[in-house]
Amino acid sequence: MNAKISLIVAVDNKNGMGKVGKMPWHVPADLKRFKELTTGKIIIMGRKTFDSIGRILPNRTNIIITRDKDYKVGGAVVVNSLEEAIKLSKQKLTSQKNLDSGIFIIGGGEIFRQSMKIADRIYLTKIKGDFNADTFFPDYSDFKKNLFEELGEDNGYKYKFLELEK
Repeated sequence: MNAKISLIVAVDNKNGMGKVGKMPWHVPADLKRFKELTTGKIIIMGRKTFDSIGRILPNRTNIIITRDKDYKVGGAVVVNSLEEAIKLSKQKLTSQKNLDSGIFIIGGGEIFRQSMKIADRIYLTKIKGDFNADTFFPDYSDFKKNLFEELGEDNGYKYKFLELEK
């Protein structure tokens, strides 16, 4: 069994996902879903995403990708490439005999772009509206199989949860 690599992201109508280093919406239901899906898992993120979150996410293995060889964060593993992050994640899951646990890539834009070819699944939240984002999620048209869909509204935002596979 090979560890599944999943992307988890929220986007607007134009696939915008960030504005000035932050999510341009606050949807508690999406944050709850993120927490439920990623708790106990390995999460991989770029340094800018880590900076925007501002802290280690508890009860998860946090792996941060940066080109800065001297970058260190207490409580996180810091690597210099996506390949290194994936290799380390698979080693950890293999040593725990826990390959079905999976790996979650949580952003940002550059890390998502690099991940599209190796990802097995996308947990996507589509937020209705255009939020004038400056960071966008890449084309995901290869992910044609829709495994799950749920509509909702929270905090004044209409959204759709999707689970997609290639």
